[in-house]
Amino acid sequence: MLNDNQKKEVLGLLTKLIKARSYSGQEDLVVAALKDHMTENGFDEIAVDRYGSITGTIRGNRPGPNILYDGHIDTVPVPDPQAWTHDPFGAQIVEGKLYGRGTSDMKGAVAAMVCAASNFKKETKGNFAGSVSIAGVVHEECFEGIAAREISRRLNPDYVIIGEASELNLKIGQRGRAEITVKTFGVPAHSANPQCGVNAVMSMMKLIGQLEQIQPPTHPTLGAGVNVLTDIISSPYPGASVVPSLCRATYDRRLLVGEKPDDVLAPLKQAVLKLSETDPNFKADVSLATGREQCHTGDFIEGKRFFPGWLFDSNEPFIQKALAALQKIGLNPMVTHYCFCTNGSHYAGEKGIKTFGFGPSRENLAHTIDEYIELEQLYSATAGYLAISQALLGV
Repeated sequence: MLNDNQKKEVLGLLTKLIKARSYSGQEDLVVAALKDHMTENGFDEIAVDRYGSITGTIRGNRPGPNILYDGHIDTVPVPDPQAWTHDPFGAQIVEGKLYGRGTSDMKGAVAAMVCAASNFKKETKGNFAGSVSIAGVVHEECFEGIAAREISRRLNPDYVIIGEASELNLKIGQRGRAEITVKTFGVPAHSANPQCGVNAVMSMMKLIGQLEQIQPPTHPTLGAGVNVLTDIISSPYPGASVVPSLCRATYDRRLLVGEKPDDVLAPLKQAVLKLSETDPNFKADVSLATGREQCHTGDFIEGKRFFPGWLFDSNEPFIQKALAALQKIGLNPMVTHYCFCTNGSHYAGEKGIKTFGFGPSRENLAHTIDEYIELEQLYSATAGYLAISQALLGV
């Protein structure tokens, strides 16, 4: 599907991206590598926004649809490089696999997208209607979709292709994610006289018992809307001879299509109200968690941790066009959905933009020791992105 020069190009770019460590908030080296490559390959516009995400665009010679390929360029950290068999930033190739942090999640897809766009420009010589943009998005590992808001606001895409790992299958939806903070409030006292205080941890235990009885809704395609306790901590901590006056717990809630913040929080707030009515000492609060992180530009990215679910019908014309294009070049994708959250929460979940996922490698390689990507997957994804562009722009 790719000639030798095209394979060399995408492999070379991915190697540079892997060697450029890019934990969330530290993506500047990857941005620089992408900017150099886009400049060398004649992209018509290259921009870095206030959060530090980079976009590169090629434009046709007449008006038409705007396609956006979305790939995040931040990675989770490598806590112990010695645990790896291969250097996590060495981009070593062994038996047809390139190893390194971010190979599958998701610098492989980003490299493939950029090279597919440059191949498209060369093949069409600009004789097409519309535009193709590639976004290297920052801070996705912290905030699925928040940095993407800045990108869609500026580029206004008609179609978005998410490059998260799909094993070259088409993903037409995903569950969303909400992070919920639950707090119980007590009254401090010396632990020698606990009857003089109100123990916030004991209050939390009562509340957790109620929250465990809540049954989130289910969806025939996306499955169950999971609600799971992920952490809990008391304050003061450590509690030396003191009854804790605060306890905080976090719940991870997997969202289904159409769920809103009030829908998700309502049953938890009802549980708080029920306990408050039976116990005058019980006090608690339920809210969406918020986050704030510094970007490599020096600016700050922040927002509530609520990222909607989304799902399109597999018979949608834009899905069928992409499917036929991939089949035409010899791929045989299944049409399914992601099991995890992506930037599609913004594009499709918040904005309703026509969106699907297609990417190289397996999702269970993300965040793992000895993360890798198979080179054949990398090359096939590059050819696939080119074919999708041709199909959606009618080339």
